[in-house]
Amino acid sequence: MITGELRSKVDKLWETFWSNGISNPISVIEQISYLLFIKRLDDLELTKEKQAQRLKRAVKDPIFLGKDDPRRWSYFKNLDNPDEKLKAVRDEAFPFIKNVRGEAGDSTYAHHMQNAIFLIANPALLASVIEQIDKMLDLLDKQAQASQDQSYVDLMGDLYEYMLSKLTQAGQNGQFRTPRHIIKMMVQLMEPGPREIICDPACGTAGFLVAVAEYLRELKDSEGNSVLNAPGNREHFDQEMFHGFDFDATMLRIGSMNLMLHGIESPKIEARDSLSEDHAGVEEAFTMVLANPPFKGSLEKSTIAKDLTKIVSTTKTELLFGALFLRLLKKGGRGAVIVPDGVLFGSSTAHKALRKELVENHKLDGVISMPSGVFKPYAGVSTAVLIFTKTGAGGTDFVWFYDMEADGLSLDDKRQPVQQNDIPDLLQRWKQRNPETDTNRAVKAFFVPKDEIAANSYDLSINRYKEVAYEEVQYEPPKVILQKLRSLEDEIRADLDALEELLK
Repeated sequence: MITGELRSKVDKLWETFWSNGISNPISVIEQISYLLFIKRLDDLELTKEKQAQRLKRAVKDPIFLGKDDPRRWSYFKNLDNPDEKLKAVRDEAFPFIKNVRGEAGDSTYAHHMQNAIFLIANPALLASVIEQIDKMLDLLDKQAQASQDQSYVDLMGDLYEYMLSKLTQAGQNGQFRTPRHIIKMMVQLMEPGPREIICDPACGTAGFLVAVAEYLRELKDSEGNSVLNAPGNREHFDQEMFHGFDFDATMLRIGSMNLMLHGIESPKIEARDSLSEDHAGVEEAFTMVLANPPFKGSLEKSTIAKDLTKIVSTTKTELLFGALFLRLLKKGGRGAVIVPDGVLFGSSTAHKALRKELVENHKLDGVISMPSGVFKPYAGVSTAVLIFTKTGAGGTDFVWFYDMEADGLSLDDKRQPVQQNDIPDLLQRWKQRNPETDTNRAVKAFFVPKDEIAANSYDLSINRYKEVAYEEVQYEPPKVILQKLRSLEDEIRADLDALEELLK
């Protein structure tokens, strides 16, 4: 997490865009992303030039045509004339990154640059932004050198995450981000291993994939060594682990940049409408799915993948995504996904069919009921996390339920930090869960047998099974209460008589 001077610089950069007419937060992040990518290409070239100089060799596979190439950050940042800077970036550097290939251009981010548009038309604005980014990254580099815990990549990732958090602060665009602490909670529940193949079929800014990367970088083996240092694990992490789908080109660019700045060079982020018949070919490809798919959407029936409607005959996106998760996972693959509460208790045939599919044909591991304020101020809908394993042969004997009432933030529109937080308790109880002992339904966590769930039309709402303890209230006998009422009436009547005497 970035704080202090660096955070202030990001805020100032953001305000510079806003005060110059670029106020859409998505557009601001896109423009900053383009400039960060241009800077990164130049940094890669500078590193290769230093290595070549030390070895007294020519630069291998150069990206640019020399130090005075106008496409280079280190060249145009030093131009004194703002008009010349704008011309260099708009007419040289930006078209270059839209078509760059080779070692530096093989990233997913470069792949999604085809339809990008450079919006900064004001020379003074661009000059200010370049200067601010340069100073911001210099400070980031100094902080990384002074830190024993965070590398430059770590801090760069945190910086971009902080910018993405501004999407959540900007009204309608908040739909693109799941709260980071909820993402982290779900990753900790799933405990991904170093050889997972992970997919988010509605990846947006790629928050789930980034959280998995952060989790694995901190994961140690029994001897205290990073699990990513084991033979083959680092290569798998860099090349094969991370997959994401989205049909929004802007989100593809932002998500790819987020992954790249978190040190993931080759994620497979694809332009794909996950529910469409046109993209129905991906199946049994992943060992884990983490997602917060779109709620309350409805699709044209003719466009929906036919294999999904075989599981749930519906046009509702929240149900179709449930069928999609099962299609994407390998046998034995696991999923943790956010769903609206209606999925848990909806009475339609499609709602029941999806729940029955999870309980009877696969292994439903857990249902975590979250408070309705988690997605405020942009949505007050109640949500839950479903945790399941794809088996194709059943396996649900008991389902673990948890009643989360607080997530560490106020449940109003302000979402300020508060002391009440069930997440640590949830994680601890999940690790220690036992269907033989967790039977008290008056507490936060308990198991419910499959047969009981089936008898209740596969209803998965926690209120169906949770026992609420009511305190016995002792009331006075009715005659005593009546006598007190009469006494009150006598007092009121006496007061009225006294008032009437005063008016005579």
